[in-house]
Amino acid sequence: MQLRSNFTLTIICSLLWATVTFSQEHLITVNTSKPVATVQPTMWGIFFEDINFAADGGIYAELVKNRSFEFSKPLMGWKIMKPDTTTGVMIINQSQTNPNNPRYARITLAHGEPSFGLSNEGFRGMGIKKGNSYHFSLLARQVEGSKVKMRIELISSKGEVNGTANLVPVAGNWKKCDVSFIATSTAQKARLNIWFEGEGALDLDMISLFPGDTWKNRPGGLRADLVQLLADLKPGFVRFPGGCVVEGRELETRYQWKKTVGNIDDRKLIVNRWNTEFKHRSTPDYFQTFGMGFFEYFQLAEDIGAEPLPILSCGMACQFNTAEVVPLDQLEPYIQDALDLIEFANGEPDSKWGKVRTQMGHPAPFNLKMIGVGNEQWGAQYIERYKIFEKAIHEKYPSVRIVSGTGPSPSGKNFDFASNELKNLNAQIVDEHYYMNPEWFLKNANRYDNYDRNSYKIFAGEYAAHSPKTVQPENQNNWQSALAEAAFMTGLERNADVVQLCSYAPLFAHIDGWQWAPDLIWFDNLNAFGTVNYYVQKMYSNNKGTEVLSMLLANKPVTGQDGLYSSATFDRHSDEIILKLINSGAQAQSVNVRMEGSKKPANKAKLTVLKSDDLTTSNSLEHPTRLCPVEQEITINGKILNQVLAPYSFSVIRIKQQH
Repeated sequence: MQLRSNFTLTIICSLLWATVTFSQEHLITVNTSKPVATVQPTMWGIFFEDINFAADGGIYAELVKNRSFEFSKPLMGWKIMKPDTTTGVMIINQSQTNPNNPRYARITLAHGEPSFGLSNEGFRGMGIKKGNSYHFSLLARQVEGSKVKMRIELISSKGEVNGTANLVPVAGNWKKCDVSFIATSTAQKARLNIWFEGEGALDLDMISLFPGDTWKNRPGGLRADLVQLLADLKPGFVRFPGGCVVEGRELETRYQWKKTVGNIDDRKLIVNRWNTEFKHRSTPDYFQTFGMGFFEYFQLAEDIGAEPLPILSCGMACQFNTAEVVPLDQLEPYIQDALDLIEFANGEPDSKWGKVRTQMGHPAPFNLKMIGVGNEQWGAQYIERYKIFEKAIHEKYPSVRIVSGTGPSPSGKNFDFASNELKNLNAQIVDEHYYMNPEWFLKNANRYDNYDRNSYKIFAGEYAAHSPKTVQPENQNNWQSALAEAAFMTGLERNADVVQLCSYAPLFAHIDGWQWAPDLIWFDNLNAFGTVNYYVQKMYSNNKGTEVLSMLLANKPVTGQDGLYSSATFDRHSDEIILKLINSGAQAQSVNVRMEGSKKPANKAKLTVLKSDDLTTSNSLEHPTRLCPVEQEITINGKILNQVLAPYSFSVIRIKQQH
């Protein structure tokens, strides 16, 4: 009986072991004494584009949509309440005298008539938080002899009043009027009602509502929770303002930075490039007010400790749309924009554009070191324009590094043409984009292992694993895509002497207003969450190191052998070895990492793991941390680290050196 019990126990133990069996043990060697490359402080950064309501309706905390009546339909976003009066609202256009902000609304109330109202729906509603302060403001002008007063209300989708205030604009010329109040309850999709009482006429413009809890509590500032998610990445740079919005659908609607600085009410609104780009996600109410303009982008980069990387139009509209180009003999204004931007960022306070920066509250320079020429243009027409820009910029600002590009694809005829031309021109940094399926990312972890070290440096400017199919609305921010990106990024880090900047794209997406997926951070009117892809980016950027270390399996880089990927760096600031290990397979794998070098590692290390047995796992507003990194302490035996890598896992191990 005892023999039978032991036999049964043996079978059970064998079956249990089979569930965690390893494919084999792997011996990986890390040379800690001979760094092979320097990791740039800019290595991992942020790509910002006003797509998916990232700026207006997103990080720019303004709650009123179409606040100055400049959308293609002047009352888009607004609803007239009690329109049965004999008077009401009239939109007046003064384009001859105020071309940047030509329209305003005139409210007229006849003697004895009931109150008249306007209601604004916000950006898919307004997120209102109980106990938070809200600042209402507008430009107003009482027409002579008028006595019109205003009542401001925040109303929830259930019709409940969330907050209220009264305001009486003074008589005379245009003047900013404002009032603050506290919200009495929380609402996910509130609206703003403005009631007018009295008699006469009142002119209105720049109607605005901001929460009080903006980033750094700046009036008219940015949404704090979204900025905090960016700050937590500890990014090396912020690339702005895009993306395809740089190009515009046509040249007329390209991004022109000079129209985005100075007084808010003088910034000229234009249609957003992503307004009606996709039939499946048409957003005809998507415009750019430029409340989030170039000054705010520079300020954001400074706030979160990142280098600014502005991208400017090279005189070519989006080649997927109109493919308009400005003739070469008319390119001068575009070139001057680039030169003036550098002066805006770095010039003395008494210079022409440095004075504009100073008047906006920032006399110190922003210390701009890089500038991009064009977004993802291709063909001979791009190369000939790039050459003109490069010559002009470097003649005046030789220390500013210029970012050029090879187009929207990581391979093919257009890519090869641009790559060869830019090599011959001794280009400095070249932007490459990779929107591909997860399998491509797994197969291309060695993309730069044999790259020409005498050629230009790489900016991996836009990348994201698209599953099930590239550039489709069905794409998900799931663990399959994030794990493939993590594997690919080992190759970027291993080749940090070549790859100097990297950024996932796009950055933000509004749950109810997106056009493109996948995206790094999703949000609604009140909440936000980082995707599993976000946590992969964070694990890299928060564990960057200063130097690349050789990390070999059977004398070769670890680029997919048995589903394993790895890279290693050393951080001189903390005196730590940083290992990144990916197991892309369905079985656990045992690795022995031997650290060769003069110093002995400590016997304890910090392990951070991101893992899931289900490749379809993703985070959501309801479950924002369903899949997020987990930290623990592990033991090291001498100079050998024995570690079991869970199936479908990404591990970061920080090992302190002993002295």
